[in-house]
Amino acid sequence: MIAIDGQPILTAAQMRAAEDAAIAAGSSVTALMQRAGEGIAAATRRLVAGAEVLIVCGPGNNGGDGYVAATALAGLGHPVRVAASGPPKTDAAIAARAGWTGPIEALTDATPAPILLDCLFGTGLTRPLAPEIDAALARLSHAARLVIAADLPSGTNADTAEAPDWAKARPAALTLALGALKPAHGLHPAAAACGTIRLIDLGIDRPDAVTVAARPALPQPGPASHKYTRGMVAIVAGAMEGAARLAAVAALRSGAGYVALYGGSGQGGPDAIVHRPYEPEALADERIGAILIGPGLGRDDEARAHLQALIEADTHRLVIDGDALHLLDPDALRRRHNPVVLTPHAGEFHALFGTPDGSLLDRARTAAARAGVIVVLKGPTTIVADAARVRIHLAGNPWLSTAGTGDVLAGTIAAQLAHPHADPMAAADAGVWLHARAAWIAGKSFIADDLANALTPARAGA
Repeated sequence: MIAIDGQPILTAAQMRAAEDAAIAAGSSVTALMQRAGEGIAAATRRLVAGAEVLIVCGPGNNGGDGYVAATALAGLGHPVRVAASGPPKTDAAIAARAGWTGPIEALTDATPAPILLDCLFGTGLTRPLAPEIDAALARLSHAARLVIAADLPSGTNADTAEAPDWAKARPAALTLALGALKPAHGLHPAAAACGTIRLIDLGIDRPDAVTVAARPALPQPGPASHKYTRGMVAIVAGAMEGAARLAAVAALRSGAGYVALYGGSGQGGPDAIVHRPYEPEALADERIGAILIGPGLGRDDEARAHLQALIEADTHRLVIDGDALHLLDPDALRRRHNPVVLTPHAGEFHALFGTPDGSLLDRARTAAARAGVIVVLKGPTTIVADAARVRIHLAGNPWLSTAGTGDVLAGTIAAQLAHPHADPMAAADAGVWLHARAAWIAGKSFIADDLANALTPARAGA
């Protein structure tokens, strides 16, 4: 049972291909099933303190994993029962069923147990559960003290993250991803039905273009560091200066060495923020590592002109957020040489890119490729994507649903992007990670100012 930070995420088709490759290289379906079932049994036994386990098995290989797990638990003297929705239908599942010597109850008649281990259906299911199966799972899960799902809660679509009624009403406490994580482990509504997620390693090779975000390796200042080597961030202020100041505080507290606000009243915020008049020539300063435009910018002709000037100048890395996203033609960004990070929420993303085909992961990567940018798609699961790579941040926090937290995120990303030689994708990824860590430190019912201030201990502990 492995923690999921940094682990690859595979679609159902990619998972089948990875399993087929492992079999072609000398493994077998039976061997993979044995590893999966034994891993499920070991993880379950660690968690349930001797309580009776009811394993519900389906007709396919997920059910076969369940029969292997039941046999392994019984061999260890653990109290275990098996219920099935019907007889196994694959060769490997039939062989696994033959290894189980105990009775098998009908799923619809099974009596509950303190622990429900769901091995009915895995990644291959793309249709809704039959009503009688959904009802049986609802009954057994509500009566259980703890629900554990093997691979996914049964009835979940691995790629689209659609979740069945029973799992939304009674989420699993633990989901054991088999071989690799699937999109549904990170995307809602299915992610909320999965509970804590851990990986059971099956020893197969997996592509890693899409992964769960891991703790970043952030640069640390050394003896020769000064304010410019740590990164200078320029922020264009606009109609609502408070938003720009929030972003400025966030940039400073997340590691930038120098932050200057260009435009606005020229006052407010910590004394560490430098206020300067807005002048396009000043924004050409080669010491600037990244420019942020958008927080509180406004959407009038002046704001549009400021954005257009930065895009056409192409002198620095850009973070485009908030109001600026509403003034943007994303296709115009393809002509730029310097990297751009866009930070839309779902509504802003739709306004910019429409609704590309596929899951949220596919849409983010398609949009990034179209505009030649890095997209930070904010939401319960935040997705960071360029044309080739996707990182998924699972540490969503509902307390971030308050005004100004997006401005804090934009400033945090700008600080990481401003650092000399920073990889733009890694910088955006690190900014999202720090923002989530700061939210955890801030606790509950925080305001955006609290979140920005919490970036200091978040960065100190990183």
